[in-house]
Amino acid sequence: MGNKNKQKDISRRGFLKTAATISAALTIQPAINKVKATSAALNGKSTSPETFRKMQHRTLGSGRAAMEVSALGFGVMGMTYNRSQHPDKKGCIRLLHEAVDRGVTLFDTAIIYGPLTNELLAGEALSEFKDRVNVTTKFGHEVIDGKGTGRQDSRPETVRRYCEESLRRLRTDSIPLFYQHRFDRNVPIEDVAGTISDLIKEGKIQRWGLCEVSVETIRKAHAIQPLTAIQSEYHLMHRLVEENGVLDACRELGIGFVPYSPLNRGFLGGCINEYTTFDPNNDNRQALPRFQPEAIRANMRIVNVLQQFGRTRGMTSSQVALGWLLQKAPWIVPIPGTTKLSHLEENLQTIEFSVTPEEWKELENMVAAIPVIGDRYNAEQQKQVGF
Repeated sequence: MGNKNKQKDISRRGFLKTAATISAALTIQPAINKVKATSAALNGKSTSPETFRKMQHRTLGSGRAAMEVSALGFGVMGMTYNRSQHPDKKGCIRLLHEAVDRGVTLFDTAIIYGPLTNELLAGEALSEFKDRVNVTTKFGHEVIDGKGTGRQDSRPETVRRYCEESLRRLRTDSIPLFYQHRFDRNVPIEDVAGTISDLIKEGKIQRWGLCEVSVETIRKAHAIQPLTAIQSEYHLMHRLVEENGVLDACRELGIGFVPYSPLNRGFLGGCINEYTTFDPNNDNRQALPRFQPEAIRANMRIVNVLQQFGRTRGMTSSQVALGWLLQKAPWIVPIPGTTKLSHLEENLQTIEFSVTPEEWKELENMVAAIPVIGDRYNAEQQKQVGF
């Protein structure tokens, strides 16, 4: 190939690359910021943090159990656990600091993530901001010698030990919100609530919550020690908490709700397809029925609906999914996770969009018309939820 042809080819590739960059920026930004986004893309810079200084806040819980947090939180789990490849520690810390700079005040981790490594990362990255952020964590899954056993252990003495160990890993004197990660069939929830009440009186934790539990369990626990938040999976492909009374109970009792996996483990972002390969050693999705190739292929119809809905509103499918959750109730705070700055900014920009209730209802109806293929958990994991 001659020099002229080479130059033409390079020029063509450069033009296409620039055009693609501009196109991506225009898609991600709301209409009011399109010019800024284009300029940032051309200059190779990320969106200005000024965009996020207007971060909305919401309140989880009520009364003495209330906690004010950013409207969108950050799930730390995928930085070390169950999400295939991730940046090195320095890269993860840098991204967590970027989240703080952009107004995120709620960060979520757990003892079982790693196990232990996720708490250690959160502690190292976020302890210097303890006056500005809340790092929440979870107990319940049994961990022995740094490995999860698959069993639950919420005996009072174990909860106390886990609390002390989490305090050290998180480099703090008090945990803002301590969740029971999964219900322990061998320990009455009243005993767990009593232990938590004692820990609150001692100042070691400030508030508590429950994950993936029934309305009956919520009421029993809340009667002894008021709950700040319930954490369960909730998104357009999994709306069980609307049907089993959990959201209604939260509304009635003044308890906040924190949807985990608000993008269905990344699926609703549109970057996963039937050919995606998950790390067998560090990604639970490869074992989940909903992430088998045939299920992914069928469920892509739902992603297509979100993309079509967002296209005329300047929104990505991720922003549509998060926006739908945010408009459900002012006490709902999703915690999407990511290892990429571009995705962090994309998620946080969701709060800038305005969509009418009628339009959200239209989206719901379109998605509801498509059957979801594949269960969210395998049989063993499913046994641990809903008590």
